[in-house]
Amino acid sequence: MTELSREILRDWQVRKTKAQKLRFIEFMQSRLPGLQVEEGGSPRCRNLVLGDPESADVVFTAHYDTCARLPFPNFITPKNLLIYLAYQLLILLPFFALAGLLAWGLIRLGAFPPLAVMLSWFAFFGLILYVFLFGPANPHTVNDNTSGVVTLCELIGALSEEQRARCAFVFFDHEETGLFGSAVFARRHKKAMKDRLVINFDCVSDGDHLLLVQNRKAKKRAGAALGEAFASAGDKQLHLEGPLGAFYPSDQVNFPCAVGVAAMNRAPVIGLYMARIHTARDTVCDERNFAFLVEGVRRFLRLYGHES
Repeated sequence: MTELSREILRDWQVRKTKAQKLRFIEFMQSRLPGLQVEEGGSPRCRNLVLGDPESADVVFTAHYDTCARLPFPNFITPKNLLIYLAYQLLILLPFFALAGLLAWGLIRLGAFPPLAVMLSWFAFFGLILYVFLFGPANPHTVNDNTSGVVTLCELIGALSEEQRARCAFVFFDHEETGLFGSAVFARRHKKAMKDRLVINFDCVSDGDHLLLVQNRKAKKRAGAALGEAFASAGDKQLHLEGPLGAFYPSDQVNFPCAVGVAAMNRAPVIGLYMARIHTARDTVCDERNFAFLVEGVRRFLRLYGHES
């Protein structure tokens, strides 16, 4: 790993508040000459761009903002939608129960009109949502998404000058609050992004199963090259899926020709899964994943363009 990547993992895992992000931006600009800040949107997004996305063959992306610390992980099963939805429901049930008790207590008191009870119910869920999005920062964000930031830094350091000239690298803001940074970038570069291949790295350091989810356009243009370039090696297994084979909610969904990359573990019945993120247990960093992805990108850039 490069010294820049090690420094980010050691000192810059918290990038949540405006002040924290601004300090990180200053640090990144001191290490990556030419890194530009594109601002816009609401909430105000500061996307970091290295290279020219208007002319690049491939745009490599990752979000740099980090999440609030929660008492339970964001548990994702990209090939098992039923389990994913069941888990989300399991998380919500206690809050619905608490909200129901609150409404029942207000009704029993008899001192509040129905409208006040309903507003209290909505206020309760508003408070929960606020804590989920804007609560205290998670101090450990190795996988989500310091790993994506490190992957871009590793690529910048490892690719040849000729390869870098074909690429742009974008660090998105405000993914955790609703994919806002990538949406702002997609609008600003709408014409260029119509046919540009975007490869987004989000949570790639925890798991031996590397999942690549392509949308239809990306599968048609780059599917064969992706499969050859990122072929399974040793204990690192490739899972190359089309839009109907898996679902992974991240910044790539805002682009017409895009691939989402994530690392997964695997278990019986539930299949591929991601755990630990959004909690203090997000500390797993398998450096072999970075090496696998960097070598895969190198091979991919040699192949891509011949088939597209």
